[in-house]
Amino acid sequence: MNILEKISSSITYCDGGAGTLLQSWGLKAGEYPEIWNITKPEKIIEMHRLYLEAGAQIITSCTFGANRLKFDNLEEIITAAIRNAKTACEGYDAFVALDIGPTGRMLEPLGDLPFEEAVSVFAETVRIGAKAGADLVLIETMNDSYETKAAVLAAKENCDLPVFVTNAYSDNGKLMTGADPAAMVAMLEGLGVDAIGMNCSMGPSQMLEIAAETAKYASVPIIVNPNAGLPKMVDGKSVFDVDAEEFSDIM
Repeated sequence: MNILEKISSSITYCDGGAGTLLQSWGLKAGEYPEIWNITKPEKIIEMHRLYLEAGAQIITSCTFGANRLKFDNLEEIITAAIRNAKTACEGYDAFVALDIGPTGRMLEPLGDLPFEEAVSVFAETVRIGAKAGADLVLIETMNDSYETKAAVLAAKENCDLPVFVTNAYSDNGKLMTGADPAAMVAMLEGLGVDAIGMNCSMGPSQMLEIAAETAKYASVPIIVNPNAGLPKMVDGKSVFDVDAEEFSDIM
């Protein structure tokens, strides 16, 4: 069964956060977690396996910030990340998602990154990840519809993998640049995305309304991937205020 058959026939479980877990294992403030794919691959593999043991069926590569604007050794990092995820998935019925987050720069006219350059940046990441053996592309935590479009175009034009997209909505139910779930569904389905949803930014109870709004318009499977509440810094580490029982009940 491929990933599209899987999500069309049953609830499919994604893995969870990477940064907070790696912080608890010694990732320093300001240190890129993507580097651990090369320097501490055993830790990345262990993280993936913990999620698999907990029931995750989609493992996201540790490549959230992997793009040429941040890394000179991009191919080495992404290739190692996909290899680590695939190694962890051995013996499990699971899929590896090439994880793609925002570039870290705002697109024109609000920022200084031209749209065409953003597409090119994402395209390079997509080509490397697809070549390394990813099963799908997960574009996530996008809070700008224009940057979301750039990432999706890059994925659709540079690989034949399924494309999933999650946006990070604010408390007002809109992206930072103003788009609401209805607008995102219309745009993303028009671009041929295979699953659409929301992630991060808020807890599961706050996502209920956004999930319902998305479900009203979407004809493809929906992704709901919240935080366990809003993170707080305690003794230099991120902690969350929703416990496992409350989280699972709401989900």
